[in-house]
Formats: sequence, structure tokens, C-alpha cells
Amino acid sequence: MAIIHVDDTTFEKEVVSNDIVLVDFYADWCGPCRALAPILEELDSDRGSTKIIKVNVDEAEKTARKFGVMSIPTIILFKNGKEVSKKIGLCSKEELLELMQSK
Repeated sequence: MAIIHVDDTTFEKEVVSNDIVLVDFYADWCGPCRALAPILEELDSDRGSTKIIKVNVDEAEKTARKFGVMSIPTIILFKNGKEVSKKIGLCSKEELLELMQSK
């Protein structure tokens, strides 16, 4: 499953329509966000059943504000459309796997 980039208008549709969704709030200019990108790509190829969505906070300010994103990268795990867990900052693949398995 490919990583999907969403904005304020497509976020709800992509998150609500799936069981488990991992959302990466990021910005193109953010160094830790750029470091996280290949980790998410690897995670996506390993765990194709979990949908991974990227939200550029500069382009989707309304959505970032709605979920209280103050620092990036921020990773939020949604289950059945509801936020169940949040991690702020650069995460390892192992930390992300642990996050997804804990809920």
C-alpha cells in the first residue's frame, strides 16, 4: 500500500474509512521529518495492511490545528477514525511498530 498525502479536504475521508491509520504530520523544511520519511517508506512496505498518511502542516493548517500539532514530526495513530496514540519527534521503525501493536 502506498503512502498517501492528504490535505484539509481529504483527511477525514482517508482516516475514517480505515481500521488503523498512521498519520505523519510533517513539513518539507523539517530535518527530522525528512529523516522519518524513509523509515515510513520501509514500514509501509513491511506492513501493507496499515494505511500510512502524510499531512503537510504548511498546506493543511486546519487539520494540524484540530489535532493539536505543535511540533513536527508528530505521529498520530487512529483506530476506526479515533485518535488512540500520539508520538512527537523522530521515531525509529521499532518505536512505530510498537506504537501500532500497542493499540
